[in-house]
Amino acid sequence: MMHPRELKIENFTYDLPNENIAYNPANPRDSSKLLVYKKNDISTDIYQHISDYLPSDAVLVFNDTKVIKSRLFFTNETGATIEVFCLEPYGENINYEDYFQKQGSVLWTCLIGKVAKWRTPKLSKILEIDNQNVELTAEIIEKLPDSYVVKLSWSPEEIPFADVVNAAGVTPLPPYIKRVADKTDEETYQTVYSEHDGSVAAPTAGLHFTKRILDDLHSKGIETLFTTLHVGAGTFKPVKSETMDEHIMHSECMNITVDFLEHLLENINRPIIPVGTTSMRTVESIFWMGNKVTNNPNILFENLKVTQWEPYETEIINSAEVAISALINWIKKHEQSHISVETEIIIAPSYTFRIAKGLITNFHQPQSTLLLLVSALIGEKWHELYDYALKNDFRFLSYGDGSLLLP
Repeated sequence: MMHPRELKIENFTYDLPNENIAYNPANPRDSSKLLVYKKNDISTDIYQHISDYLPSDAVLVFNDTKVIKSRLFFTNETGATIEVFCLEPYGENINYEDYFQKQGSVLWTCLIGKVAKWRTPKLSKILEIDNQNVELTAEIIEKLPDSYVVKLSWSPEEIPFADVVNAAGVTPLPPYIKRVADKTDEETYQTVYSEHDGSVAAPTAGLHFTKRILDDLHSKGIETLFTTLHVGAGTFKPVKSETMDEHIMHSECMNITVDFLEHLLENINRPIIPVGTTSMRTVESIFWMGNKVTNNPNILFENLKVTQWEPYETEIINSAEVAISALINWIKKHEQSHISVETEIIIAPSYTFRIAKGLITNFHQPQSTLLLLVSALIGEKWHELYDYALKNDFRFLSYGDGSLLLP
């Protein structure tokens, strides 16, 4: 079987007309069209009826990350606008929950729009938080190969960073949506179950779900589990190399609780279906972390990170039950209730799924790693599904329609 390093990205392309791209969400969100791929058949419905197509004993895994207002706009001394786009907290082994409660200052890895116009040591702006004026200051600390380390400081200092960024920033819509987010996007570009601050892009498969759908799932005995992967801007990173061997996969931070792992283990023999590619990356990364712990019970925390090609080059592979149990025991042995770990996993054709048995996902950009993931699950059938979606006026990408894939 071909190693995914050898895959040519030109084999994962299709023609996506502008008129098939969704620039605004469906209203209501659960009225989005749903392509159902089940038992080799393709059919159409809407998300409101998704429970009718799920196995009666299905377990859905949701990503409960929350999109932060990560686009910060400052004005320089001549009146030019400079954008500071916060990508991720700067540093290693960041606990996002604690980070967003920091007071006084934080360091972020950022992209900077019109950086040539940043000619003073610091930029600042005045915000209003709880009826008091707050001064927010940005200062470039270091130039990285493709970004900057920026220190954000504010006064009064006792305000948590979560409140500062919420007051200062703008919702980061995907780069192909060429408009600044408005007030409605603050709600529509956020899942109804979002809880933990940290993402700069929404886990978009979850945008279709409403309280009505979640209640319907529960009434039918379909289990819902929630975990966290903070989505980075790398999710939009195009593959520019001819083969995947030269593509460097983006890294994203997962926050995994023992409680979630125990529920996952309890339900391991039921059909586990991630809602979105981020949930898929999370559950499959959990397997590889647990597999490492099984093979090396004394593994250090810093070696838990799942690297890009690890799933394809690991020799000793245990069962999902053994791997998850080992990870639970490792975390408890270190007297923790959760761990924050990065994953660079790339799921591409030839990948063997260890936990997931299906996927709920939107329609992805041509030549993207997300399309590779879909192809890993359903094989060459992806061509037929995408042709069907285009011919039947499905809306594509982040604000678009989606699919239930049960190979």
